Amino acid sequence: MSLAATSFKYKALLFVTALLTLITPIAAASFGAANISFEQVITLFSSSIFGIEPFASNNTSAITQRIVFELRLPRILLAFIAGAGLALAGSVLQTVTRNPLADPYLFGISSGASFGAVLVLSFFGSQGLVQQWLSESGSHLADALLRSGWFSHDAWWSWSSLSLPIGAFIGACFSVLLVLSLSGFGRASQVERMLLSGVATSFMFGALTSLVLYFSSPQAAASVLFWSLGSFAKASWDGLVIPAVVVCSSILIILAFKRQVVAIQAGDETAHSLGVNVAKLRLYMLLLCSLITAVLVASCGGIGFVGLMIPHTVRLLFPGHQPILITALVGGLFMIWIDVLARCLLANQELPVGIITAAIGSVFFLFVLRHRR
Repeated sequence: MSLAATSFKYKALLFVTALLTLITPIAAASFGAANISFEQVITLFSSSIFGIEPFASNNTSAITQRIVFELRLPRILLAFIAGAGLALAGSVLQTVTRNPLADPYLFGISSGASFGAVLVLSFFGSQGLVQQWLSESGSHLADALLRSGWFSHDAWWSWSSLSLPIGAFIGACFSVLLVLSLSGFGRASQVERMLLSGVATSFMFGALTSLVLYFSSPQAAASVLFWSLGSFAKASWDGLVIPAVVVCSSILIILAFKRQVVAIQAGDETAHSLGVNVAKLRLYMLLLCSLITAVLVASCGGIGFVGLMIPHTVRLLFPGHQPILITALVGGLFMIWIDVLARCLLANQELPVGIITAAIGSVFFLFVLRHRR
């Protein structure tokens, strides 16, 4: 295919993907437990955009508007941000490690981030071990700390928006450093060793997470279950700020270093000859992927295989290219419809998103392994 034809195909697919990005949130908002039609959602969106309230006196319309804008829309946007971030992280990991099987979940980053978030929640949450110890100690210092309100439910949620991502980021960084130390970048078997190291690290952090949950209170263990399965049920407008800022900033950073990142895919020697500091750039990109994964894990839990499936699917459409924007948009659209499937697959109950992505991703992983052989 000629360069002009490839450019036209890229622009056409980018236009189609952008158009679907605008239509999909409206269509997805019509799915759920409450019976809201697509026409009602369009009416609500148009009235909100143009400032017209056609059914202001209708109580049913007021309830419908609250369901759409306060419950479903934040959830849809968080799903889009999570899918875009995970797809972006997977694409960068596969490029800088030259490992087509790299993924935040398989690489151990997601499990490390989950362990960090669970550790923060189990120890310092409103039902955590620290509060339990203060309640049982009976000392004057413990009584003063409890009366201060630092460990109340409201105080916990007021600072958890920062403490959970920080704890998850520390766990993700530790996971990356452990995988790098186990695999070694100067070895001929780097690709296979890195994948095996990631799987082993993932199991290790999974065991540590289970150990922390074992010693946690039943209330804390029940709330931590959110991170282990992955869900967008706790999405809110306030909770969208940090994930949106991190993912959008990461897209800009990756676009700024796109030439250097793609140069690594041709080999370390080729990248060195082009003036790229391979070791430093690889470490920076791995830390950036850790930050993306940590923030998303703190917001919606561990969701696997998205970073594996979406980059491979996009590369099938553009062999030899790295369309960053299309990868992010396709990942976001994919996650929105996976969340719709999770909400609508079973009557009167909701499946965790991580179960569905793991079921689809495991089959895709076996397909990639067979294709590589």
